[in-house]
Amino acid sequence: MIKAEGLKKIYGGSFVSVDDLSFHIKKGEIVGFVGQNGAGKTTTIKMLTGILKPTKGKIEINGYDIESNPLAAKQSIGYIADNPDIFLHLTGMEYVNFIADIYGVPENDRKTRIEEMAARFGMEDSLDQKMVSYSHGMRQKMMVIAALVHNPPVWILDEPMTGLDPNAAYELKKMMREHAEAGNCVFFSTHVLEVAERLCDSIIIIKKGKDIYQGTLEELVETHKSKSLEEIFIEMTHTNS
Repeated sequence: MIKAEGLKKIYGGSFVSVDDLSFHIKKGEIVGFVGQNGAGKTTTIKMLTGILKPTKGKIEINGYDIESNPLAAKQSIGYIADNPDIFLHLTGMEYVNFIADIYGVPENDRKTRIEEMAARFGMEDSLDQKMVSYSHGMRQKMMVIAALVHNPPVWILDEPMTGLDPNAAYELKKMMREHAEAGNCVFFSTHVLEVAERLCDSIIIIKKGKDIYQGTLEELVETHKSKSLEEIFIEMTHTNS
């Protein structure tokens, strides 16, 4: 459902942010994207969602080439950015309806989806308040609701747990697993190794724009016996290694 082949992104003519990155995420998979700050995770995600154009490489989302068929590719994506501070002078309901209008979600469908997700995140009583009055966590919840209101098959999430309270984080993880079990896919970046360990079918570890591991956590731990997951990650991603 997500195919990335030979992705490269160069800034300013010389700084290589992402370097020859390739991976394939299939139906039913939850894949964690792990790396230190500055490793190239957000740049990769912005290329996958069409926000940035790769310097080189090819991307397919749900079978659609994002360069030659961008609207169909983007219609398949539910994207949660790493910063929820947008459109803050709209109410939560106004913002979600704005996004639903962009994706052409029918009135009945959007009403049902908004009510269901708002209930899961405990946001029913906050939808008519302006988002400027929300806490960071409430804004993050509203970004999730808006990103998923069109029921996209491909979820691409950039640090989606940041700012969420334990109950909301638990609900989002449940939703991610339900989404994958329904034959869709989830690709998300995270710094929290425990989340990756409990949730992901496989992980991609990136360092200085290059992937240094793709596979299951079980396989990773098996090749580094007697070390914790945290120790393995630090050893693999240390900037001097």
